[in-house]
Amino acid sequence: MSNDVDITKTRWGDDTFLARYRHFFALTDPTNCLKTNHELDVAKAVVSKYKEDGVLPSSGEEGLWNAKYVHDSAFHPETGDKQNILGRMSFQVPGGMLITGILMAFYKSPLEIFLGQWLNQSFNALVNFTNRSGDKPLPNSVILTAYITATSFATATSIGMNKVLGSRAPPLVGRFVPFMAVAVANMVNIPCMRQQELKEGVVVYDEDGNKLGNSPVAARTAITKVTISRICIAAPGMLLTPILMERLEKMPRFRSIGKWQSCAIQTVCIGCFLVAAVPFGCALYPQKQSISVDKLETELQESIREKHPERRLVYYNKGL
Repeated sequence: MSNDVDITKTRWGDDTFLARYRHFFALTDPTNCLKTNHELDVAKAVVSKYKEDGVLPSSGEEGLWNAKYVHDSAFHPETGDKQNILGRMSFQVPGGMLITGILMAFYKSPLEIFLGQWLNQSFNALVNFTNRSGDKPLPNSVILTAYITATSFATATSIGMNKVLGSRAPPLVGRFVPFMAVAVANMVNIPCMRQQELKEGVVVYDEDGNKLGNSPVAARTAITKVTISRICIAAPGMLLTPILMERLEKMPRFRSIGKWQSCAIQTVCIGCFLVAAVPFGCALYPQKQSISVDKLETELQESIREKHPERRLVYYNKGL
């Protein structure tokens, strides 16, 4: 039996927040990390066969979509290569909860801060490298620069905030320092990683996908939205977990717990938040963004109006 299911698009569309959330919830499902190589290869075979001949598997449309999301969680979208498990979308929750748990438990001494931020940015660099473009891959020098810069800024922010707050602020406020450092690191890391787009611009196109030019203005908007999304992913766990821990540690049973026990509790809490926060942050803005022609660079405006005088909006890909 053949069908016309379009698996080149998301299952639920991209028009509403809920549709995007359901898509990213399936894509970042951490249980996909437990899939064996055989299961991943079977999913790839199902997707490849459907693309070739349009015939649904014996499990029907539901089985096709399940295979599609298992496939997309583990294989590079452009090269088709099986990705390192630590850099996969499905590892964002397990990896994020382990590293954030360490950041939240060990944040007072300069050595703890440096090692925690180094671990966090190492993970980010691995994710960026694993998901780099297959068509125009990021040079290793760009990834390394972003890695070193973000680690330095995050470490400096943590140490600086600890010194500023010192004994003048309540202990709970000190627990928010790791979040501030992660937010600053994202503000540095993402523009560094996408510096080429800031210089040359992102491709803008019409509703039919025809290229109209490149716009650094659109690139700045895209990078701003991606940065906000990344911070929103970290915010629930890193802001609510300290409040929870502050209350737990006032209970007799938890007063004498050590750092590693505290780390374990915080890791579990953060993991629960990340299961919902990762797809939330990814779904916050549509991938396909629109921008008014009036807001583009003067030269690009003139070029578009010369060929398409009636056009008011153009579109671009935001990225993740």
